[in-house]
Amino acid sequence: MRLTLEGIRETKDWEEAGIVLPAYDVQETCQKAKEAPVWAHFGIGNIFRVFLGGIADGLLSQGALDRGLTCIETFDYDVVDRIYTPFDNLALSVILKGDGTRENRVLGSFAEAVKAASADPAAWGRLKQIFTSDSLQMVSFTITEKGYALKKTDGTWLGYVLSDIENGPEKVTGAMGILTAMLYERYKNGAAPLALVSMDNCSHNGDLLKTSVTTMAQEWLARGYVEEGFLSYIGDSSRISFPWTMIDKITPRPSTEIAADLEALGIEDMQPVTTGKRTYIAPFVNAEKPQYLVIEDSFPNGRPALEKGYGVYMADRDTVNKAERMKVTACLNPVHSALGPLGVVWGIDLFAELLEDPAILKMGKMVAYTEGMPVIESPEIISPKAFTDELFEDRFPNRYLGDTNLRLCTDESQGLGVRFGETVKSYVKRFGTAESLTAIPLGIAGYLRYLMGVDDQGRPYELAPDPLAEELHGQLADVKWGDPSSLKDQLKPVLSNETIFFTNLYKDGLGKKIEGMLREMIAGPDACRETVYRYMK
Repeated sequence: MRLTLEGIRETKDWEEAGIVLPAYDVQETCQKAKEAPVWAHFGIGNIFRVFLGGIADGLLSQGALDRGLTCIETFDYDVVDRIYTPFDNLALSVILKGDGTRENRVLGSFAEAVKAASADPAAWGRLKQIFTSDSLQMVSFTITEKGYALKKTDGTWLGYVLSDIENGPEKVTGAMGILTAMLYERYKNGAAPLALVSMDNCSHNGDLLKTSVTTMAQEWLARGYVEEGFLSYIGDSSRISFPWTMIDKITPRPSTEIAADLEALGIEDMQPVTTGKRTYIAPFVNAEKPQYLVIEDSFPNGRPALEKGYGVYMADRDTVNKAERMKVTACLNPVHSALGPLGVVWGIDLFAELLEDPAILKMGKMVAYTEGMPVIESPEIISPKAFTDELFEDRFPNRYLGDTNLRLCTDESQGLGVRFGETVKSYVKRFGTAESLTAIPLGIAGYLRYLMGVDDQGRPYELAPDPLAEELHGQLADVKWGDPSSLKDQLKPVLSNETIFFTNLYKDGLGKKIEGMLREMIAGPDACRETVYRYMK
């Protein structure tokens, strides 16, 4: 059995293996998308494939959508060469339930995979065709928080961004430069409307995307690459919209165990790959079943029937904002960010296993229920308490997901402001200080302890990919495990950095508290674990 268009024609083999095949003509829906694209997406990794690809697959099966998704990769072209092309753009969705059962389904909703490479005339020309199609209604994004970044923490341009600014629209390499260049093509070829829909875990993600695009356009205007009318085009919400969203589906890295199980069923070549840019991906995607996608309904060129997708809620901006704050600043992401680094330091691989520790469980619940939830508003369409109950009772304990603590540390520096800073600011606004918080500062101290790169027994480990990992690790270079007195004022540049935390934690009453917690965590063997136990008595 091969995961290709030819291979899935042998329907009997797949059905006997318990794998559901597309209920639509994959080649027909792909051809329609190539001729007249409707929905394109930047960032075509795991969450996109299983979540948005799964939604599109469901809409195609219902007849609510008649063409596939246009997949655009701006960062890691190996994903196209090693995962999309060899499998005819098909993917295998593996949904892992808490009782150990699985739902296996072939997704045929990916029409084509395009490398956004300005140095490749054919690929660049195809990208222009896509963006100048009047039929295109939306472009969505899962490129992580760092995909929108233009500047370093010191306020200077990132190197590739500066090159994109100086070289202009025809020689861009970064995601924001590529997108802005394509919007300029659309503007020059009729200026049709379009919705640009960020689906990343960023607070007010639509505004973040808009700011990055507008900044690129302004810099190009100053250098004569674009005209004033282009700025008016992307600034007019009736023509270019930047809806806010909230997205939620726990999607771990592909599991080698699941790959072996799929191959035991008779499916060839299922092993995960790690690309040169450290993308962890496979022909299949393993994920949990629960999913939430709340989207601001602002689509100036129309949209697919998204509301018919599993777990999708169309709403106004205020509702999206409340849902996003519920998930990203209080109930889910802060729990991952507070606990995951501690799991790495403690030498525990799986997040579900970490949660079996009573002190960690208490800390996680304190982050969500006690400290986060009181300063958010209910979005009404989703109950914050019911959402959090589901997390701790069903989703977090699901060992079959295989979600690792190290994965939760990936790019964590990019989310600290959203996941902790927003709650801290809410406490300061309400009480004048955040010094009453315990679990959140303990989680921040745990993250700093993780950045030291040695576990609770003093053994070294490799940090997860993160654009600030090297810089922050360097800030802690003089802090020595086993020597609490080595921690002096090294944390001040970090904890006072409003680019990282969206606030100055010293002014908020937490800086000294976090210093003290970290000092306890580096005292010697098992000191990190014992520190958590002390604060979670």
